[in-house]
Amino acid sequence: MVKVRFAPSPTGIPHIGNTRTALFNYLFAKHEKGEFILRIEDTDQKRLVKGAEEAIIEILEWLKISWNGEILHQSQRAEIYKKYVKELLNRKIAYEKEGAVWVNIPDEKIFEWTDLVGNKKIKFEGKTQEDFVILKSDGFPTYHLANVIDDHLMEITHVIRGEEWISSTPKHIYLYESFGWKLPNFAHLPIILGTDHTKLSKRNGAQSILDYRNKGFLKESLLNFMALLGWSGPRLSGGARLVDKRGHEQEIFSMDELIKFFKLEDVNTASPVFDIKKLEWLNGVWIRSLSTDDLKERLLEFYKDDKQVWEILKSSKANLFVGAGASRMRTLADFKFLINTQPTRQKTKEEKEISQKLINLLENESKNGVLEDENFLAALKKFSADQKIPFKTIYFLLSGKEHGIGLLELNQIYGKEFFVKILKS
Repeated sequence: MVKVRFAPSPTGIPHIGNTRTALFNYLFAKHEKGEFILRIEDTDQKRLVKGAEEAIIEILEWLKISWNGEILHQSQRAEIYKKYVKELLNRKIAYEKEGAVWVNIPDEKIFEWTDLVGNKKIKFEGKTQEDFVILKSDGFPTYHLANVIDDHLMEITHVIRGEEWISSTPKHIYLYESFGWKLPNFAHLPIILGTDHTKLSKRNGAQSILDYRNKGFLKESLLNFMALLGWSGPRLSGGARLVDKRGHEQEIFSMDELIKFFKLEDVNTASPVFDIKKLEWLNGVWIRSLSTDDLKERLLEFYKDDKQVWEILKSSKANLFVGAGASRMRTLADFKFLINTQPTRQKTKEEKEISQKLINLLENESKNGVLEDENFLAALKKFSADQKIPFKTIYFLLSGKEHGIGLLELNQIYGKEFFVKILKS
């Protein structure tokens, strides 16, 4: 049975690249009907960050990336590691220096494996590997030792991690061989780059999933986006890519579809680029896919501390607001701007003159103070053509904003008096 693990270190809040590693492990395990284990690698006690572990768990739970069994903490397994260190010392594979335990790799050793990302053969010579610490002077193991022992004892079949660990893999293979243990399969995921093609950092998108949630991104779009950071999508027989209804290569995938289609052989070796514009586009697509009631519930949760927006979402016209905003939102955070009725700038002298003409038009077109949508829109288009005034100018004068909810939706929500008020402001 396939068994994988996500093994974050709580030395900081994991950014989206770390969470992508968790997702790829999860998708692979679920596709193969296997198990996904969560292991907290907290042996670097000096670098632990308060709240980091809680954030890791919150991220996974919010994304619905569920793990099998209990969470394992390496800090609680010190005696297990020491037992294996003693074995290596007794066999002269390890030695003590300055209170720590080190391992030396013989120069003549050759390390080779076929990496499952790209099916590429990777080879290292022992002489390229420096001596490395396996047990620190504080009694805690290093990553090199603890991850090998735990992966073996937990019967991990596939180690799926970032390609920055390729250079450390010979050390891990040497430990497996020294203990006489079977090697797992290795799959090293390509590093995510920023739009400047440097390694992803805080200045070009390396924020946590919790940060993106707070900015109004949906879990569905974040999962979809992370999957596309390195995974090229499913191939049909013959090698062709799956296409959507428009005949374009499919890019919208639900979690169920990702589980169905995900294969390590479809992970690219080239480093993907983190494109915030694509994430915003995907988020807009997912927002528009939600029912009005579902979107309203998510908006209520997002704006739970915003009394003004909350009252609108609880009003009798809430569904009108939500429906009108859905097609224009890239994130949930856009909703507040869309429903804001305060003009964004002052009118020019010419715009004030046009406003008076529009007030007269509204009076003429209304019946008992009501504007009928079709007649209203037709009258505005005729006014634009006759007066040679761009429609975007008319939209600004009637709504007070350069862009936002459509005029017909504003008419349905507020009616004629709203337009008159804005025109006179």
